[in-house]
Amino acid sequence: MIVSPSLLSADFANLARDVEMLNESDADWLHCDVMDGVFVPNISFGFPVIEAVAKTASIPLDVHLMIVNPQNYVGQVRDCGAAIMNVHQEACVHLHRTVQAIKAAGMKAAVTLNPATPIVMLEDIIGDLDMVLLMSVNPGFGGQKFIPRTLHKIRELREMIDAAGTDTLIEVDGGVNVNNAPLLAEAGADVLVAGSAVFSAPDPKAIIRSLAAL
Repeated sequence: MIVSPSLLSADFANLARDVEMLNESDADWLHCDVMDGVFVPNISFGFPVIEAVAKTASIPLDVHLMIVNPQNYVGQVRDCGAAIMNVHQEACVHLHRTVQAIKAAGMKAAVTLNPATPIVMLEDIIGDLDMVLLMSVNPGFGGQKFIPRTLHKIRELREMIDAAGTDTLIEVDGGVNVNNAPLLAEAGADVLVAGSAVFSAPDPKAIIRSLAAL
């Protein structure tokens, strides 16, 4: 299992320390949640923080833009050092154009679906995507409770990917922990984003190790 711990739950007063901890762990990626207070009801951090994190991180940055008009920031996300740029289907009027721009900038292209957005919305573009992120909570805040129906959406998405014959990854974000992670893996998830479950644990590296072993 690919593990992408969420920076949103890190200690921002000791950010370099927490990033170094992830460098030394079994984490594969570092998930960066950018929130604008418009698309979601919260503001997190922006490009200067991501750029600073990229200088310390030895693992790829998985940048998740929970913002309006994400297509306007493809170049800035790339210049910050992101390996993956993740945009919301709900925020993109011209999703195909945005995905192609992300790829042209040299990044992996990922698209996120909110809990109420059906999988079918990606049917005509699934072959162009490196990854789909399924939100298992409503985006905007950390520490929320996992929405059980996400398991059905993972299975449905896995069927779509298999039918299309692509190698698109399935990422899950929201309320992921060591208790529900095995169910997510069984349903077909490839990547787990974990925030509170990692950074609030007495031994974050042990939690990451257990998730990676799935």
